[in-house]
Amino acid sequence: MNIPTIKGIIDRRILVNYRVDPSVLSRVLPAPFRPQVIGGFGIAGICLIRLKALHPTWLPSLPAWASENAAHRVAVEWDQNGKVRQGVYIPRRDTNSWIAVGVGGKLFPGIHHHARFDVHEEDNRFEVSLESDDGQVHLAVVAHLANSLPPDSVFASMKLASDFFEAGSIGYSATGQEGRFDGLELRCRGWKVEPIEIQSLKSSFFDDPSRFPAGSVRLDCALVMRGIQHEWHGEPQICCSDDGPEKPAT
Repeated sequence: MNIPTIKGIIDRRILVNYRVDPSVLSRVLPAPFRPQVIGGFGIAGICLIRLKALHPTWLPSLPAWASENAAHRVAVEWDQNGKVRQGVYIPRRDTNSWIAVGVGGKLFPGIHHHARFDVHEEDNRFEVSLESDDGQVHLAVVAHLANSLPPDSVFASMKLASDFFEAGSIGYSATGQEGRFDGLELRCRGWKVEPIEIQSLKSSFFDDPSRFPAGSVRLDCALVMRGIQHEWHGEPQICCSDDGPEKPAT
C-alpha cells in the first residue's frame, strides 16, 4: 500500500499502558510478532488520539476537521531482513470518522471500525469513553495530569518511558487478509509526553479474563501529549507465510 505522506496536528494523545505476562501476551499476537520485554513484562495498551487538520502534504490543510480515534496496541519486535525491528502491533482501530472507516485498509493502513466517542476535557482533566458500533469495544478512562509516573511502573523515569514510546513509532495493523499487515510510521516534531494519573478505567479488551487471566495484566502508567505537529509515512506491508521467513510484501 503506497500512501501519500499525511501531516496534521495531534491535538491530544493519551497512552494507557499495561504491563502483561509475556507468555499471555504472546497468545494475542500473530506471527511474526513477539512481545518486547521490559523489566520482565510485555507492554500493551490503548492510544486515544484526537487528530486535527490532517491532509496530504500536497493539499492544503482543513483546520476545522478533527477526529477521535482509539487503537489497541502491543509493543512488539520481529525479524526482518536479518535484523530485529521494534514497533507496535495494532489488532484493532476505532474512530468516529466515517472517512477513516471508508479509506481504512484501502487508502490508509489498517481496518477502522466506527465508534461513538464521549469526550470531556477541562484544564488538566481528561474523560474519554467509546462504544463501537459492532459492540466489540467498550472503553472508559478518567485521568488527570500528574507530577510523575507511579512508583511501581516498569519505567524507572519519565525519560525512559518517553524514549520507549518514541522509539515505537512504526505500527503494523491487522488487515482483512490473514498473515498480511499494513505498516505506518508516526513522525512527531517536538516529541513531548507528560505523566497522567488514572482515576478510573474500564476496557473490554484488557478486562476480558478469557484473553488475560487474573494476575496476568496490570495497569502500569499513562501518558499524554498535546499540540504536536506530526506526519504519517507508509511502511512496506509485512507478509507471513508458513513456507518461508517473514518479509515485506512487494
